Amino acid sequence: MQLLTIAIDPLLDDSFAPEIVWTWRYLLTGMGYSWRTCACNKPCDIAYTPNPQRAPHARIVIRAMPHHWERRTLLRLAGTRSVDGFVYPVYASEHENDRLITNEAGRLIIHRDIVFDVFWLLTGQEETHFPKNRHGHVDLTGTPYLEDQTLRKGLASGIGARFEQLIGEAGIPPGEPRWPHGKRAAAALSHDVDYPEVVRWLEPLRVVMRQGVRGLPAALDVLTGKRHHWQFDSWLSLERTFNTPSVFYFVARRGSLHEYVLGTPDSFYDIRAPHFRQLFRTLIEAGCEIGLHSSYHAHASIEQFAREKRLLEEVAGVPVVGNRHHYWHLDPANPEVTLAIHEQLGFAYDASLTHDRYIGWRRGSCWPYFPLLQVERRELRTLQLPTCWMDSQLFLKRTANPGSPNEVLRALADQTAAQGGLLLVNVHDYVFDEALFPGWSATVRHLWEYLVARGDFWIATPAAIADHWRDRYQRLLAASVDFANICETAFDIGS
Repeated sequence: MQLLTIAIDPLLDDSFAPEIVWTWRYLLTGMGYSWRTCACNKPCDIAYTPNPQRAPHARIVIRAMPHHWERRTLLRLAGTRSVDGFVYPVYASEHENDRLITNEAGRLIIHRDIVFDVFWLLTGQEETHFPKNRHGHVDLTGTPYLEDQTLRKGLASGIGARFEQLIGEAGIPPGEPRWPHGKRAAAALSHDVDYPEVVRWLEPLRVVMRQGVRGLPAALDVLTGKRHHWQFDSWLSLERTFNTPSVFYFVARRGSLHEYVLGTPDSFYDIRAPHFRQLFRTLIEAGCEIGLHSSYHAHASIEQFAREKRLLEEVAGVPVVGNRHHYWHLDPANPEVTLAIHEQLGFAYDASLTHDRYIGWRRGSCWPYFPLLQVERRELRTLQLPTCWMDSQLFLKRTANPGSPNEVLRALADQTAAQGGLLLVNVHDYVFDEALFPGWSATVRHLWEYLVARGDFWIATPAAIADHWRDRYQRLLAASVDFANICETAFDIGS
């Protein structure tokens, strides 16, 4: 295991140490390095300081910008810039230099606080300033996030991946691989089980609304019972073709059409019914994961949230380690409040921190990570697996997501591979039927064919991916001498 020596300037201690430590953990473990710390004036691999002259013996110096840390909640994204292999956020009214990296007296100096950039992205500093709809979904209309397609770039993990290259160029051996079996990246297929039992008098109207008059024959088939939404066997058949089991997230709280109309859009099915109990056995025998699709208001009540988890575990007969919120409905005012509940309930991972309308990585990372609970200035123990695409974004929300579906998804896969990250996609359980949802399942098949043909993706369930990432993370932390010399605050380490 490769050990880096890193120096963090004590001048940064007073106000920002917990946030800096958390960001360095993301970067170093993401790159696969353990570490020990030392003083800035000692020989080291990396120094993080406002003044490069304070680290005369470092191989790489990152120039810290305390004024950015002080103003972090005030900064606004003006666009992105690519210099010396780094693609990074540009903040409004920020002065930009033409050179990002210089070589001075044998030291590589990065004249930008890329550590702050990663922190700013991963913690969603700008999100509170955007308008939201009634579900709490952020509206990015007119922002660089859409105009520059920033979400598809994975800026935070991209900075980490480029920094990893720079470390190699400085002659430092590579860290521990991110993924097993010599794979370059990882991928997982997930299904939100929202609507497996079709409402025969209602669904024909929805078909016509999606397809217009062309959908009348399919709508009639639904009305007469010739077409349905119970597509689990179809998904299993497709996944067996590629030998890539998926996860199915089930809603444990049964809703109703009446509640739906009044603003609580939970699903209508009952997981306690005999045919669902049989379905769970079938999925588990096929190697699939069973996860919780927590109800619309679960974030508002830890007791309700816990009941849903217990019920699903009881009915499915397996531990439930993963969660995704129905409608991506975390606490609209502060998603971190909901992320803290995941930790309290013992989830190994969550996959909810994404945008409802927009393709890409909401917090700029295709690397899994343990989020920062900012109010307590500590790391949470529940891993966040970033979801980058939901099926409806390419078929029902095309204006916000331009491009050919197949080309968009191939580009996401290529970007994920370039950064060594995770491509986690979300496809609803009921969209397999080509007549009801033209092109939807074909797009998934095309993507999976592309990933398998590439040969450099480890394709597994989210639970398996989370287990791997957590084990790797803990090994790297256990081999490290942590940042205690710059921060006396006690930290959770994701254990």
